[in-house]
Amino acid sequence: MLRGLRLDGVDYGRCELGEPWAVLFPAQKAARFHFIGRRGCWLFSRSGEWIELKAGDALLLPRGPEHVLASAPGIPAVPIERYSVEPLQDNVFNVSNGGRGPMTLLFCGSMHFNLDGSHPLLGMMPDMMRAGELMAGEPGIPHLLEAMAGEVTMNRAGSGGMLARLADVLAASIIRSWVENSGDDTSGWIAAIRDRDIGRVLAAIHLQPEKTWTVEALAHEMGASRSAFAERFTAIVGETPARYVALVRMHQARQWLIDDRMRVSTVAARLGYDSEASFSRAFKRIVGIAPSHLRTVDGTSEDR
Repeated sequence: MLRGLRLDGVDYGRCELGEPWAVLFPAQKAARFHFIGRRGCWLFSRSGEWIELKAGDALLLPRGPEHVLASAPGIPAVPIERYSVEPLQDNVFNVSNGGRGPMTLLFCGSMHFNLDGSHPLLGMMPDMMRAGELMAGEPGIPHLLEAMAGEVTMNRAGSGGMLARLADVLAASIIRSWVENSGDDTSGWIAAIRDRDIGRVLAAIHLQPEKTWTVEALAHEMGASRSAFAERFTAIVGETPARYVALVRMHQARQWLIDDRMRVSTVAARLGYDSEASFSRAFKRIVGIAPSHLRTVDGTSEDR
């Protein structure tokens, strides 16, 4: 189910900040990643509380909300764009504030998911995931944290690129650990993929979204009658089988239109629609906009 998940790093910052300091990170569509390399700091979250972070902590904010990192609670925050920024290599930058107090060392990044907001995985994610809370279920995370700590503190040649790649792997590991090991009270999509029978059906849908999945075909995947399957699927997933299939298919359509720059007619044919018009109606009903709009939002002409 996670095979297709990919995080693409947009930019990264190796931050050396002398106390006192407080950085305001504005809201953005991309996810935010933070690794605390030396000395602890504090996070002011959307819930309005200060959360203490220690050296070696790593956290992922999947939806990129506005937040503040600070050397101590209550320090007036300065927007990140007002700090001194110097390029290190490629998309890695050195960020500093010129402070002379004890130095905190951070490695921060912005990452794009190859999934969009319509994917159930993103909708289920909490506002913040911490690596430390997931260590018990993912033995590889402590090793990744140790490797990042070494790179961020030693600042050797090429460390920026190494840190960027380690951050990508660590962020993906955090997500996988959350999917596999979050609390037993989890419901909806996460509970569904943990269910042996329903999880097998979901995997089949996601592996072949272009297939014409009828309720009978999905019931056959689970080895149950049509009525028993439909009732169980709806109870666990929170969507009817038909609705869920439609959501996955239109998510895939968005990916083809945006990432692969496919023509609307090609996507319609690939998903088995009789006409481009019928596909466009179904797409707009679920996504809220016409597929042709996705072909023009970035300045590219609608080339069907």
